[in-house]
Amino acid sequence: MGVFVFLPLVLPLTAWPVARLAEHHLHPRMATWLLTGASAVLAVCSTLSLALLMVVGTAQLPGNPLPDGWSDPEVREAVPYDEVAGRIAIPTLILVLASCARAAWRHRRVRRRAGRALDGLPATSVVARAVGKAALISRAAPSTTLAGFAVVGPVPRRVAALLGPAPAARSWPSLFTGTGLAAWGAAAGTAASALSSANSAVTLFVILKAATPL
Repeated sequence: MGVFVFLPLVLPLTAWPVARLAEHHLHPRMATWLLTGASAVLAVCSTLSLALLMVVGTAQLPGNPLPDGWSDPEVREAVPYDEVAGRIAIPTLILVLASCARAAWRHRRVRRRAGRALDGLPATSVVARAVGKAALISRAAPSTTLAGFAVVGPVPRRVAALLGPAPAARSWPSLFTGTGLAAWGAAAGTAASALSSANSAVTLFVILKAATPL
């Protein structure tokens, strides 16, 4: 595996620029597909890499339930700094899984509140009042009008975008723009993360299979 197992842990940083630019420069549909797809792939790949490192780390612990051959030098040589990386990966993966569970719970709670905010609203400004109302519920702000959002922040930008005309729809941003460069960088980082995690998974599977006694 070598250093390839560590790449998916840092490649999510390639999606950070487009996450900042997509909100203002991409059509909402394109931004949603791009950010959702990149986030899902990067999250799966980084979690897989942590799991692979955790296997190597767990195999070194005394009394572990894994086959004895998985702690052989041939297996440990597949991961650089195996002793440190393997043992750090165990609590890190647990923390990631706990964070995912918490994020899912918060997402469900926000969806319930947004649904209550949408109840009874007419199909007009499709939505800006609902965003503002949901934000007020989550922040317990005193103002209940759109004027209360006339400050800098993500919610005012969303309300302004919903009240304004929709941006022009494009299939993919041009490479010769800042947004296009960021989008292609995120796509390249996502592809590299997928290839690196797949390479690491296949390599470790072959090594562990060879180290497993029949």
